[in-house]
Amino acid sequence: MQNPSARVRLEINKGSAGKKERLDMFVLDGDQSYAIELKYKTRKLNLAHDGEEFRLSNHGAQDTGRYDFVKDIGRLERFVHAHGNNLIGYAILLTNDDLYWKEAKRSLTADAGFRIHEGRVLNGELRWTEGTGAGTMENREVGHSLTGTHTIRWADYSELKGDGPGKFRYLILEIR
Repeated sequence: MQNPSARVRLEINKGSAGKKERLDMFVLDGDQSYAIELKYKTRKLNLAHDGEEFRLSNHGAQDTGRYDFVKDIGRLERFVHAHGNNLIGYAILLTNDDLYWKEAKRSLTADAGFRIHEGRVLNGELRWTEGTGAGTMENREVGHSLTGTHTIRWADYSELKGDGPGKFRYLILEIR
């Protein structure tokens, strides 16, 4: 452990009064705090590695997965802004689904505003494309307004051999 005296809390409500907004993880390390949002999106993969069997499900619905990740970024921006320099936010996504890190072949997709492919810059008002179906947007109708500018840079995490896509990549955005 880097700092065994750090206090770690999971799934805490750090929203303002009357507003229920949860953080996946909150770390208090002396005078510095960290707000962390985690996403783990998988495609079907079956494999054995170091004597352990893995059976990952196919999450699919990348459009809503992207929406939710961008929502996390906006939530972290609000928390960091409210708490100043003593809070740093991290939005983290780990996946073996290349549809997250690859740019869409079509330029006009329902979730074009929420795309998180390599090199994309996220900022300002992000919304569903006009004409997006109600089923896609169900419980996700509201767009997101980002105050910061976030450049998407994916990094390799691991590559495993199995029945399905075994290349894992991650994205970490720091919000200050």
